[in-house]
Amino acid sequence: MKLFLYTDGGSRGNPGPSATGIVLKDESKKIVSAYGEFLGIQTNNFAEYSAIISGLKKAKALGATEVDCLADSKLVIEQLSGRWKVKHPAIQKLFVQAYNVASEFKKVTYKHIRREFNKEADAEVNKILDAQ
Repeated sequence: MKLFLYTDGGSRGNPGPSATGIVLKDESKKIVSAYGEFLGIQTNNFAEYSAIISGLKKAKALGATEVDCLADSKLVIEQLSGRWKVKHPAIQKLFVQAYNVASEFKKVTYKHIRREFNKEADAEVNKILDAQ
């Protein structure tokens, strides 16, 4: 089964109160799961990576064998695609976590999308942060 994973991570202040936003859709573009998680005081990049890691774990739990990851963080997408180096030690740890979770699937792709095409995941982030 193939799922489409839309993720966003946000931090109000950098670092500041942070959250993830995750939306998983099936091949007919129907939402099968949408949620967010509060991360405490973190950086924006920490939140972006955390969203991908959480979303991949959820996709696995839902039985996906293939996942297309779509996010508006150019940094995270380019790093996970192997085109950019991961230099920051804290982000290196998250990169390894994401890589390990992704290796459990038959196929995972990463695609950068513009913010206006990621509104549902962004809404999940804001819902969590507004509730804090």
